[in-house]
Amino acid sequence: MSKRQNDHQLLKDVLKDFVKSNNLENGLDKVNVRDAWQQVMGSAINKYTHTITLEKSTLYIGLTSSVLREELSYGKEKIISNLNEALRKDLIKKIVLR
Repeated sequence: MSKRQNDHQLLKDVLKDFVKSNNLENGLDKVNVRDAWQQVMGSAINKYTHTITLEKSTLYIGLTSSVLREELSYGKEKIISNLNEALRKDLIKKIVLR
């Protein structure tokens, strides 16, 4: 049995190291993007959203309403900035509405 180390670390630092060492950042980003979309866009738009997929720096949003898709297409830049602000990192560069 190995001895315990007496150096103290914060739990958040240990978790960050674990995520980085196991290459889990991409998976966590995909989950965080879904949460940010729901938070930023609200329940009215979430009712019409059926898929949210992040591939590299492009966010693909599947919508069931063509009218909503057209309306959201006018504000893509604002949506990108709001989502990146909610994520606290510059993760999304482009949005594709389907």
